[in-house]
Amino acid sequence: MEEEPLVIFMSGEDDDPEKAEERKKSEELRSLWRKAIHQQILLLRMEKENQKLEASRDELQSRKVKLDYEEVGVCQKEVLLTWDKKLLNCRAKIRSDMEDIHICLKEGVPKSRRGEIWQFLALQYRLRHRLPNKQQPPDVSYKELLKQLTVQQHAILVDLGRTFPTHPYFSAQLGAGQLSLFNLLKAYSLLDKEVGYCQGISFVAGVLLLHMSEEQAFEMLKFLMYDQGFRKQYRPDMMSLQIQMYQLSRLLHDYHRDLYNHLEENEISPSLYAAPWFLTLFASQFSLGFVARVFDIIFLQGTEVIFKVALSLLSSQETLIMECENFESIVEFLKTTLPDMNTSEMEKIITQVFEMDISKQLHAYEVEYHVLQDELQESSYACEDSEPLEKLERANNQLKRQNMDLLEKLQLAHAKIQTLESNLENLLTRETKMKSLIRTLEQEKMAYQKTVEQIRKLLPTDALANCEFLLRDLNCNPNNKAKTGNKP
Repeated sequence: MEEEPLVIFMSGEDDDPEKAEERKKSEELRSLWRKAIHQQILLLRMEKENQKLEASRDELQSRKVKLDYEEVGVCQKEVLLTWDKKLLNCRAKIRSDMEDIHICLKEGVPKSRRGEIWQFLALQYRLRHRLPNKQQPPDVSYKELLKQLTVQQHAILVDLGRTFPTHPYFSAQLGAGQLSLFNLLKAYSLLDKEVGYCQGISFVAGVLLLHMSEEQAFEMLKFLMYDQGFRKQYRPDMMSLQIQMYQLSRLLHDYHRDLYNHLEENEISPSLYAAPWFLTLFASQFSLGFVARVFDIIFLQGTEVIFKVALSLLSSQETLIMECENFESIVEFLKTTLPDMNTSEMEKIITQVFEMDISKQLHAYEVEYHVLQDELQESSYACEDSEPLEKLERANNQLKRQNMDLLEKLQLAHAKIQTLESNLENLLTRETKMKSLIRTLEQEKMAYQKTVEQIRKLLPTDALANCEFLLRDLNCNPNNKAKTGNKP
């Protein structure tokens, strides 16, 4: 009777069995709804996890398809561990010793880590060589370039099916490989307006895509074109390619005279067989394992690697080329038989390339080419003035001597720069060692100070005063004790 009327009314409702049953049903429905919502959330989470697993599975499968080629040379476990340590420096952007890198590269590169190693080599090059502002590419991101339209679209689409047509990653028409290749070539054609798109770049881009993602391949393509200077040979005037053909011809003339004479007798110039080697970096005709090893050295040494490989290839097959008696048989041999090498022959070529040094000769031949071009222009004007030939020859010889002197000075300057860079690296390493030594000494000092404080707490005041007096005496006269100790 003391309860309020509302409480009595509510308690009266609870006593009604029908309403109690209805409330029970509503509670059961609520619990069922809760279970259903929880199950739906779990299903969504499971679906997301399954999608992640499928994506990782697809990525692994794609990676397996991409790296479907036979390696040239076996990379030992010790070399693999060395590369792992060096790749840590890549993330930290620390300079590594170039001689050490050269030795590791000669030992081999694992194809599973090849893309990362190329990026590491590019970083090491950029840490040592600063590209002038005028020669740097425009600062536009890959994603921004993909949003734009290119006038080179038709030419790129036509060449997609011709680029590695037998490789499983690129063989499917408008598959994942061809779409990635189209994106990469389109982005570069928009970035480099002067070059745009040129036949041959697709093979270079294809090799990069087989070892890394689209954006990473775009950065490495920029590195090869701008930092290493390969874009010169793709310019519309093809002037750089003409110089390269002249340089290769001169190398054959100086180092393999019989082969040079045989090719000249049959009217076979380097442009007939070597132009695809230079424009595709050997990727259009040779096996991918061999091409990957060539790319390894290119990322370390630059454009001169193409000359080294070309010269090694021709010299290794000199006897067979000399046996070919006419124009057709020589061209057929150079285009089909020469690229069809076995693994041991490829390894031999790569070893020769690592041991060869022709940078000085290439500089001399380039200067010689420009001198000859200037002479041809002057001679066309000189015919009207009827200048004597002896005068031209003397001027030519004088210019050649001057150019050789300049080249020697340039080589000396490069050598000095390299020694200065190595000295700087040594100083930096010594500085880091000294800093770490100072830190350890400071830590030891702090530890000693703590020990002294503890000893002071433990010693009685009289003994402490005597110790302090002795310490003060030693600090004031550090040589007294030595002098007294020397007396008989």
